[in-house]
Amino acid sequence: MTASTAPTVPAQRGGHPALARLVAVDADTFASRHWGTEPLLSRAAQLPTGFGDLFSAAAVDELVSVRGLRTPFLRVANHGETLPERAFTRGGGVGAGVTDQVSDDALLGLFADGATLVLQGLHRVWGPVVDFSQQLAADLGHPTQVNAYVTPPENTGFSDHYDVHDVFVLQVEGDKRWQVRRPVHPLPLRNQPWTDHRSEVEAAAATEPVLEFTLGPGDCLYLPRGFLHSATALGGVSIHLTVGVHPWTRYRLAEQLARTALERAASDPELRAALPLGATVGDPVAHRADVERARAALQRALAATDPAELAPALAAAARDAQRAAPLGPLAQRAAAQELSEDTVLTTRHHVQAGVDRHDGYAVVSSRAGRLRLEEGQVQAVERFLADGTARAADLGTDLARRLVLAGLAVPA
Repeated sequence: MTASTAPTVPAQRGGHPALARLVAVDADTFASRHWGTEPLLSRAAQLPTGFGDLFSAAAVDELVSVRGLRTPFLRVANHGETLPERAFTRGGGVGAGVTDQVSDDALLGLFADGATLVLQGLHRVWGPVVDFSQQLAADLGHPTQVNAYVTPPENTGFSDHYDVHDVFVLQVEGDKRWQVRRPVHPLPLRNQPWTDHRSEVEAAAATEPVLEFTLGPGDCLYLPRGFLHSATALGGVSIHLTVGVHPWTRYRLAEQLARTALERAASDPELRAALPLGATVGDPVAHRADVERARAALQRALAATDPAELAPALAAAARDAQRAAPLGPLAQRAAAQELSEDTVLTTRHHVQAGVDRHDGYAVVSSRAGRLRLEEGQVQAVERFLADGTARAADLGTDLARRLVLAGLAVPA
C-alpha cells in the first residue's frame, strides 16, 4: 500500500476554513474517501499555509517556563514509557501552595537525555490553538482536543500503538519518520484502548508497515482511529501538534436510545413487578421466562421511542463536549455597564445556544449555561441567535445587558 497523498494542485476550499488548512482535497472528497477509513498525507506545498502561527519552539519554552504549567497539562515519555509526575514537577515556592508545577530545570535534563515532552490540552491553554481547534470542531461536527509532541533528535516518543480517536498530525518544526500499520481492532471505542490488544499490537509492530514516510514542516497527516503508528525524530528537534477528533458514533446513539427506552420501559407495571420469592438473580437461566418478558418489554420500549426524543440529551452532550469561545469576565462586565441602545452585539462564537419553550416562559440552553426568558423576550432572542447580530435597542437594553452578562452576546 502506498501513501494516499493529496493531488499536487490544492483543491478549491469553501466553508471549512480550519479543515482546508489540513487537507489538500475538498471537504466532500475527504468525507467520502478518508473520514474514518483511510489515512491521507497532505504535503506543505499542497496546503495554503504552514502551522507556525499555531505553535512553535518558543511557545513550548514559554508554556513550561513562565506560564506556571501544571499536570496533567504535561506528560514526559522516554523509551516508550510515561515517566511519573514527580520526575518533572516541583513545588511552586513560598506562598504558592502548589506541589505539581512543571520544573523547567527537570525538563532540561530529561529532554537532553532523549525524553519526549507531551503538552496536553493546548486547546485550553494556548490562544491560537484554542481558536483553531474550535473552528475545526465546527467544520467537522465532532469534538476536538490538541496535544503537542516535542521529540529530541533520533528519538521515538512512543512505541507502536493506536488511538481511540481520529488524529490530524500537524508538523510544526523538524522532521519525523512515521510508520503506519493496519488496525488490529478497527474503529475502537473510547473504552477500547490499545493496551486491551497489546499482544496483537506487538505482533503487528514486527511486520512491515503499510505506510512509511517523513513529515516535514507544514505537512499534515490524517490518521483514522485504530491505525497503528510510531514516529521517530530525525536530525533535529521535532515539534508536531496532534489534533484528536473524538467522533460521535452510532454506538453513542445506541447508548442514548437504550437510556431513553429504559426510561419509557419504567412506566410498564409488568416490568416493575417483583421476581418470585426465593429468586436467585445470580442465575438468570433459572429466570429465563422473566428475562424473556423483560426483553419483550425493552423491545416494545425501543420500538416506541421516537428519534426526536433523543435530541435533548444528545444536544446537551454536544454542548458539554466543547467550550464556547474564550471570554474575559472583567471586559464582559464592563461591556454590560457601558451598553447603550446603539451598541451592536454578536453571538459569542461556538456558544451553541438554543431556545427551549415552556408554558409561559423559555430557557436559552448553551455552553455558557442556562438563561430564563419571559414569553415576550423569546422572539427577539430567537431572531438574534438566528441572525448572529442585533442592536441593543432592537433587543431592549435590559435584555441585551442580560445576554451580555450571561455570556451569550459580545460587543461587535
